[in-house]
Amino acid sequence: MRRLGTGIGWRPEIADAVERMPGVDWVETVAENVCPGHLPESLLRLRERGVTVVPHGVSLGLGGADRPDEARLTALAERAQALGSPLVTEHIAFVRAGGPLTASPLLEAGHLLPVPRTRDALDVLCENIRIAQDALPVPLAVENIAALISWPGEEMTEGQFLYELADRTGVRLLIDVANLHTNHVNRGEDPARALDELPVEAIAYVHVAGGFERDGVWHDSHAHPVPQPVLDILADLASRTTPPGVLLERDEDFPEPAELERELTAVRETVEKASAGCGGRPPAPPPTEPGQPAVVADGSGGAGEAARQRVALAQVALLSALVAGTPAPEGFDRVRLGVQTRALAAKRAGVVAKVAPDLPEILGETYRPAFLAYAHGRPMTGGYRRDALDFAEHLLLAGRPEDAETRRRLRDWWLERSGPTPQSRRPAARLARATRRVLLRH
Repeated sequence: MRRLGTGIGWRPEIADAVERMPGVDWVETVAENVCPGHLPESLLRLRERGVTVVPHGVSLGLGGADRPDEARLTALAERAQALGSPLVTEHIAFVRAGGPLTASPLLEAGHLLPVPRTRDALDVLCENIRIAQDALPVPLAVENIAALISWPGEEMTEGQFLYELADRTGVRLLIDVANLHTNHVNRGEDPARALDELPVEAIAYVHVAGGFERDGVWHDSHAHPVPQPVLDILADLASRTTPPGVLLERDEDFPEPAELERELTAVRETVEKASAGCGGRPPAPPPTEPGQPAVVADGSGGAGEAARQRVALAQVALLSALVAGTPAPEGFDRVRLGVQTRALAAKRAGVVAKVAPDLPEILGETYRPAFLAYAHGRPMTGGYRRDALDFAEHLLLAGRPEDAETRRRLRDWWLERSGPTPQSRRPAARLARATRRVLLRH
């Protein structure tokens, strides 16, 4: 595997600092936030200096019941080619559920949600990863995710799940040690056991990030300093094998550049110190029973449609409970589901505020409570920009805000961005035109 060295997550807010930061061998950028034809000048300058850039996808939903969307795979491939990347990365997660497999509306999570560690889910994930591997021009690595909730009836540990995934597909692993810490606090999973069981020789690189604990729940915020327990897990991993690369992630509340440099130095020194005494332990043996079939086949070597439908039904039931207010599926911790529901709504409010910054400016301190009230029982179905428009429309149809001037500004904002709707027989389009007529009259 190509040696990457020590890197940091490239974000527009810290682009200048990253360019000036000493000891940065490579950077990672969120794939969906860059356009192949209009790459940020900062990334182009880094590439010219020989700094490797890796696109990190967040929207494929490889752990979902549906096969990967061809357009999303094409977009990820284009970014890898435009950046000259040696690999691309994504997540072992589902981000949407519903649709034809369940004959239900498609729901968007706006977040990475854990897949159940079951045979059905593994079969689906393996086939989805093979599809992605065939569509991408460079190798794929997939990341273990942090979770607030646990699925009932799981059949494997995280390490066993990752081992078999890598063994069956040849996919590389992006191991996030902060996520191992999160799952230790939230789900009682032992990070050392996960490291014992996973195939360290399949590691492409490692993520390190910060978070915070509240009421016994660890939130993987990427907006706080890296805590010592996360560095301890990094040291444990590096004592087993020297990772090809290690990367510091930070997405919000960026500190001064000097503080980022100190964190990056701590990460580098942790790896160097632990790797110096690395004994090169052999990889763990396969966790499955001898003779156990590797794939539940449908005749083509992929996951059977029955397995996909079972996974689809389970995932849509969970996501509907989290974002649409339906009853919690049997076997889930209802208190923890409530924590996840609130976390998803808070993240949704934060992202809408970023993609539509005029909304919190117009609404002031009422923005957040108004959005959280709107989001309760109203799942996102068309992305964050559509969500912002729907939120504004919801307020206006309810005669809010109460202040006439604020309501006028919100109406003008909504009308400017929603634009004229072309003639169509679709009921949604007719409803939108009727709504605009009402708003214009008022």
